[in-house]
Amino acid sequence: MAIIKIHYFASVRERLNQAEEQLVLPEEVSSIEDLIEHLQIINPSFKSVMDSSKKILVAVNQTVIVDLDYKLSEGDEVAFFPPMTGG
Repeated sequence: MAIIKIHYFASVRERLNQAEEQLVLPEEVSSIEDLIEHLQIINPSFKSVMDSSKKILVAVNQTVIVDLDYKLSEGDEVAFFPPMTGG
């Protein structure tokens, strides 16, 4: 049983009305894809964010933007945020 910390940034944070949470991962949740599916089941607002956004980026441990097959580990910090735009 792994515990991770999840951070929500920008419009994701605004839509969920929370900046972060800690989550005990069920055994069947081992990847980012599994985590997204789990969060959509336990939090209808998260499902709404994922359904309405073309692309939500995911970073792990404040450094790496990861793919959906990235394997989670105990103590990971996962961040969800919209793509950044520049000008």
